[in-house]
Amino acid sequence: MSANSADQARVLDVVLVKGGRTKIRYEAELLADDGTRVAVRAPWSGAGVRDFGFVRFEPGDVFTEYYWRDRWYAVKEVRDATGALKGWYCDITRPATLSGAELVVEDLDLDLWCSADGSDVRRLDEDEFAESGLPRTDPRAAAAAVSALDALEALARGEGFAGLLG
Repeated sequence: MSANSADQARVLDVVLVKGGRTKIRYEAELLADDGTRVAVRAPWSGAGVRDFGFVRFEPGDVFTEYYWRDRWYAVKEVRDATGALKGWYCDITRPATLSGAELVVEDLDLDLWCSADGSDVRRLDEDEFAESGLPRTDPRAAAAAVSALDALEALARGEGFAGLLG
């Protein structure tokens, strides 16, 4: 097999922006881009272990991440080093933009966790969202964010994410 660009996996920089500043930047392999949804895969990019109490993100974990250009969220399927599904971590964001090799996403503080078996669905960081001032400074964006969180929670408690991500 030749080593031309068609044979090489395309790598993107995922740039998560919060409060106008880059919160994190990491490389991810582009899996698919249908013009609306972008799917990437990346190893856990944090330093060491991040223990939330209900899930631990740690070296060896692999995130398959789905971003939309027309939706106010991103869904990240999290698997451990053996490939076992831990669950889905969902960020409420403005719609993603892809420019060249940068996928830029603005985090709006709200998050949702859904465990692999669906028994643990929890809304996260609602206090941070309230403190962000977005409901006051951009009520339309705040309403879209809350609506997106509500929709993801309903999906997690109902049919799950297979239809959304498949």
